Order: sequence, then C-alpha cells, then structure tokens
Amino acid sequence: MDGQAWRGAITTGDMLYYGREEPRKPESGGRLPTALVFPGKRSLALSTLGWQAVYRLLAGCSELAVERFFPTPGTAPISEEGTVLSAFPVVALSVNVEEELLHLLDVLEAGGVPSAKAGRPDFPLVIAGGPLAFLNPAPLSPLADLLFIGEAEAGLRDLLVEIKSLWMAGVSKTETLDAVKNRPGVYVPGLSATPVRRVIAPGPGLPDPAFSCFIGSDTTFKDTLLLEVNRGCPYGCRFCAAGYVYRPPRHARIQDLKQIVESTNPPKVGLVGTALTDWPDLLPFLIWLKERKTKFSLSSLRADGLTEELLAFLRVCGLRTITLALEAPSMRLRDMASKKLDPNDFLEAVRLCSSHGVNHLRIYLITGWPGETDDDYAELDSFLTEVVALRDASQKRKKEFMRITLGVSCLVPKPHTPFQWAPMASEADLDRRMKQLKTMTKRHRGVTLSPDNPSQARLQGLLARGGEDIFGLAQLALKLGGWKKALYQWKGDATLMDRELGRNDPLPWDVIDSGVSKDFLWKEWLRSKEQKPSPGCPDKGCAHCRRCGVDELPSLDSNLEPSV
Repeated sequence: MDGQAWRGAITTGDMLYYGREEPRKPESGGRLPTALVFPGKRSLALSTLGWQAVYRLLAGCSELAVERFFPTPGTAPISEEGTVLSAFPVVALSVNVEEELLHLLDVLEAGGVPSAKAGRPDFPLVIAGGPLAFLNPAPLSPLADLLFIGEAEAGLRDLLVEIKSLWMAGVSKTETLDAVKNRPGVYVPGLSATPVRRVIAPGPGLPDPAFSCFIGSDTTFKDTLLLEVNRGCPYGCRFCAAGYVYRPPRHARIQDLKQIVESTNPPKVGLVGTALTDWPDLLPFLIWLKERKTKFSLSSLRADGLTEELLAFLRVCGLRTITLALEAPSMRLRDMASKKLDPNDFLEAVRLCSSHGVNHLRIYLITGWPGETDDDYAELDSFLTEVVALRDASQKRKKEFMRITLGVSCLVPKPHTPFQWAPMASEADLDRRMKQLKTMTKRHRGVTLSPDNPSQARLQGLLARGGEDIFGLAQLALKLGGWKKALYQWKGDATLMDRELGRNDPLPWDVIDSGVSKDFLWKEWLRSKEQKPSPGCPDKGCAHCRRCGVDELPSLDSNLEPSV
C-alpha cells in the first residue's frame, strides 16, 4: 500500500487512516453489528495500542459491521456513526485497568443496556476482553455474558464470526452461549469448563505485531504510529503481571516492522515493548528510521541495555529524556522481586546519560514492598547521593545539566504473579513512605518527586484482587457518584489484599489458567521471602525450559483445542 494513499482515507485491508477523516459507517447487510466500546476519552483510545489492534482485527472482517464508541460519563452513548448502543446484538468492551469497571456500568446503563447480565435474558450479548479479563475476571463476571481470555489474534474474530452465524440463524442468546462456551479462550461464567486456558497468538515469534490504525494531532501521542516491538518479558520480575501473562516473550521481525512503516509512512513512530533493549534489531531499526527521516520515541529502557553506542545515536536524533527502572529502593528488595539489575550497571547508565547531554532522567521506583524497612530507604538515599554525584561529575557543560525525576508508584500485588499471595501495604504506610521520599529528594540537587496516590492504589488493589462482590461495589459507586462514597457503605470483604494468603486459599482468579503453573508461582513466592532471585526465560525458548509450565507457541497452521 502506498504510504500516501491512506492519508485521510480508510483502507479496507488494514483499516488505517491518518486521523483527518472519520471511518465511514460500515454496511450492515449480512454482517453482525458489533459495538466496540472503549471506556475512556477518544484521544486515549486512539493512543492505546491494544484497543487499536482489536479494532483493526475486527473491522477488517467482512462478516462484522463494527462501530466505535467513546462515551462521555453520564451521557447516552452513541457511536461515531450515530447509532445507539442498544441497537447492537453484540457489545464488546475493552477493559485495560481495574478502575474502568465503574465507567463500563455507566456506559451500559446510559445506553439502555442493563449492566447486570441477569437483566439481559436476550441480546445484546456483552463480551469483555483485555488485560483485566484474563488477570481476574471475577468482578466482571456479573456484567459480561462472555469473557475472552487471552490475545485477540488467537481467535476473537473467529468467535464473533460463529456468533454472527448463530444470531442470523435465529438462535437464542442462551443457546449461543452454550454453543461457544468451550471454545479456546472463551469463559462463560457458570457454563465453561474451568480453568479456562489463556490463548496466545500463534508463532513463531510475533508475526503480527500490533500497530496503530489511527494517528492524528488529536491523539495523546501526536501524529505517532505506535508499533509493537516485543510482547512479554524474559526477566521474570515477581511483581510484573505482563512478565507472566504474556509468556512466552516474543520479538517482532525487523522486516515486518519496516513493511508497516513503509505502508503507513507516518511522521513519527513510537516503539512499544516491555524489553526494548532485548530486541537485537533495535539499533539497526532506529538507524533505518533516521535514514528515512522518520522521528521516533521509546518507552522505558533497561539500564544494562543502554550502551554508549545506543545512547550516542539517540542523542544525535534529538532524544532528550531517558527513563530507567530501578524498581525497589534496596538491593535486598530487588532480590526479593527478582529484579536482575546490577547497581553498577544503573550508575553507568546515569553516567552515559549525563555525559551525552540528556536533559531529563526519569527513574521509576515502587514502594510498599512486603517486609520493607527504613533501612531499605536509607540505602536508596545513599544510592541517590551516588547518582547525583556521578551526574555532576559526568556533565561536560553546565548548560546540559540533567534534572532527575523520581517517579514512585505503589506496589499492587497482581493475580497470576508470585506476589498474588502477598499483602498490600496499608494506605497509612504508603502515605508515610511518600512523605519520606519527598523529604529525601529535597536533599538532592536537581531531583524531584512524582508520587503516586496511595488511596487510588489501594482502590486498584481491592478491585484487582476482589471477587464477584466487587461488581456490587461498582453498582453502589455508580449510584452514589464515586468509589470513595461507595466504600463507606459497602458490606463486602476488603481483607483479601491485607493479609498474606496461603497456598490452599481459594483465589477469585483460579478460574483462569494463565499458562504459568500455580506450583511454579508458589515456589517463586517462597524464594522471594528468602530474597533469592531466579533465572529468567532462556534465550533458546520454552523447549529448553519447563520450569514455569508455559508451552511452545502454537504454529500458525495449528488447530487449537478447547480448554477442558
């Protein structure tokens, strides 16, 4: 496809358009009208890579007539093509973070669709997908008729095509759900055989990397084509859900990414991945982008992957901000988290950034670790002293002074990680740490703090680890106008995140098989308590490692069998 041909127009294959025109209303004759709902602002949706990948996958299917919804809270949702939500036999909801649950209820109710599935004996059939669906579907189970567990490329389109055939044949909603209940990746609460195995896109590698199908000046990332470089992460940090639910880790092929860029010819490319510096073709690809005069941006980098050659090139290209993840305040806690990071590698990355004239260094830190003490933060204080001294000694010109921002988030122990058994720090403890860090950063010249909101983090922890009664909390929050008011009146159990759980304690997300065995996660949790790091995923792939239970990727032409 010629790079200029899609500017301002939609194409039938890849569904790309440049953001200067809106998609045309699809023909609905012989197709399944499908509402694709993003619970957030339009600008955010058009900068969310996963949601765009799903739209590209579904809108390019001749069996479906897909319309997009970006509803405003409290108003009746209408698609960009002018159709009301209740007119669709299928409503597909994208759920990325826990707090979106409240907005989903609001969207459905305002659109004339009962938010509780018990109030929808007939169509529409509500489908939920996205990270929340396969991390912990329990809060969504009273809402969604069906949840898709896993990566959309692994069967979502085929599922909707089957639903379309059943719907056009006049099959009832109840019979439709019964017909699809044991398809791969399908979880129909109360009907599907559990645990439902997460499905993953067939391989080898990442043959269909996600990329934007909408870019424009009104998006969060202005005029940027987001491009997936890798999926999953080989390091196995025990707190990171992405490192477990997206196993095995996969890289895109450089020739595929080049073809996407050549086809779309964007003014700027944003590379997205959990381990960018692990991609062996990173620097060659960036050099290729520079040669074709395409700007680019990067997500965070690993300190031990930031070489002098890479940083020198990034600065020549005008990159002014580098983000590095320190994660925990002390080496003891990094070992507990299995964060495989040598402090000397981090300090060398700081030296490189300062000596090459980087304007802004962002350091990412997490607080609220199980068993953390003031000694861990005293170690962080000393480490920041080293960072600042190294920065000052390495800068070549005063005008190139590198300011440092310490971005601090609160640890939310997530399902399907070794920390799923860990207690979450109390709001009082998190508040105390934030105040301690604020005082600490003031002692270091050129260092500022960007703190998380402990109250919001605690809410996320409750929603992430809760059971089906969380849906009742969301209903109460919708009625009262917010989560905070609802928490005062809610009668549900909020203690699940406040205590350490045992190996045999039932977990709301046990209905999902992430592919990583529970025995492996438990062993990793025990090793974390001994501050023992574990090796990550081997370079040779799953066939050379059977530790965590994840299998090799299904081949592109294999037939996936239903979960049983």
